[in-house]
Amino acid sequence: MLAPISKIPPEILTLVPDFLDTEDRDEHTIALTHVCRTWREAFVSRSSLWTNFDCLDGEKTRVYLERSGSSPINLSLDLNKGISLCDPLFQIIPHATGRLASLLIEGMPEKIPAVTPHLSRPAPLLRCLSICSDRGYAPERCPILTSTLFNGDFSSLRTLHLELVRTEFPWRNMVNLTSFTLSHIPPGTAFAGQLLDFLESAPYLEEVELCFATPVAGAQDGRLVSLACLKSMDINGDAPCPALLDHLLIPAGAKLEITADLFSSPARVHLPRSLNNLKNFSDSTTIQLRPGKYCPRMEFSGPNGQVNMSLRTSRYDSTSLTLESLAEFDTSKIKWLKIDHGHLLSGGLLYRTLLPMKNLRTLTLFSCSNPHIFIHALQPGTRSSEVVVCPRLEEIILVLQFERMFDITSVIEMAAARASRGRKLRIIRIIDGREGAEGADLDVSELRKHAWNVEYGPDV
Repeated sequence: MLAPISKIPPEILTLVPDFLDTEDRDEHTIALTHVCRTWREAFVSRSSLWTNFDCLDGEKTRVYLERSGSSPINLSLDLNKGISLCDPLFQIIPHATGRLASLLIEGMPEKIPAVTPHLSRPAPLLRCLSICSDRGYAPERCPILTSTLFNGDFSSLRTLHLELVRTEFPWRNMVNLTSFTLSHIPPGTAFAGQLLDFLESAPYLEEVELCFATPVAGAQDGRLVSLACLKSMDINGDAPCPALLDHLLIPAGAKLEITADLFSSPARVHLPRSLNNLKNFSDSTTIQLRPGKYCPRMEFSGPNGQVNMSLRTSRYDSTSLTLESLAEFDTSKIKWLKIDHGHLLSGGLLYRTLLPMKNLRTLTLFSCSNPHIFIHALQPGTRSSEVVVCPRLEEIILVLQFERMFDITSVIEMAAARASRGRKLRIIRIIDGREGAEGADLDVSELRKHAWNVEYGPDV
């Protein structure tokens, strides 16, 4: 009784488990009850410490049910760990669903339908629901969740995560839902019309993630659903997503990311209608298109119809593949183009790609292995003395990283040729991040004669 820790009031002492690691919290909380009689009484009396159930040990379940009192409970069911439906919790759960605060169910597809019939009554306190079927099984074996789950009432739900399960959309009363994830469902089982009904019933959604769960066609022409509270939407997969995106009103400031692997379908089918119709997208909108598993990705982004693009490559032979895919689009509205780790053997393809970009304002070459080819493609007179490639180009950002040698002559010649045709560049920024490169201190005095502003240095 003279120990300093005994001076801590019980109501403060019982807060200690809140700061323990989640995975070991139950084990350590039980250990705390074995220190002395005073501690045991203090920790046992706090009902919220005994609300996490896994149904792996019948005796543990009985003790937790007694100590949890009427507090909301968190139920985690890993059906692959030998959970018994004879566990005491399952005997009372039809009457205890009113206490459920969160529910996680995961396991082999054939085991999930054995549990869900026990969960048919309303759960007015349920805030988090996650149901995940094991991967590695044929899509047609995915369990089907019907509207009888919690009687279809999810009025208190905040987070919903469904993976490798099929559902009957829409569930009603999703008014408080803020986060929704649908992942790896069988192809053709999610229809745009049903998903739009679901999204429309959840007006306060902030986060949406569809991973290999892109819906197929089926929405009514002209139908629009507003996601007024949306902060981020992430769509990942290889199926086209315009069937959904063409019907969504995405608020300014929301972050939209679309990542698609282009194996068999043309790149253009993965964009919402066309590059000319991005008026609902925000500054943080990003659409990534990968021509193949080991090929680079194209990124389109931009607010109010402005389109920005980034070509990211990881292999030297992949930049040409990306440029060829880009030829499928109307690139006349692209205002910012970034080529990341690009490599070209000749500039002919790049010239043909840049020529339609009449509104390009900024070009960034980030760590390209042969930047002189990219610069040469912008020089008037290389193909025709009458044509100025990217006539509205104002800014060039050149980032040097791995090339030991860099000849600034090509930049000077390009800037001089453009200036002579009334297309003087507003700014040329050269960021030199090379270490130990020969001739690292470039002489930009001549370049300053042909551009309004030239910045050079390691961190300009």
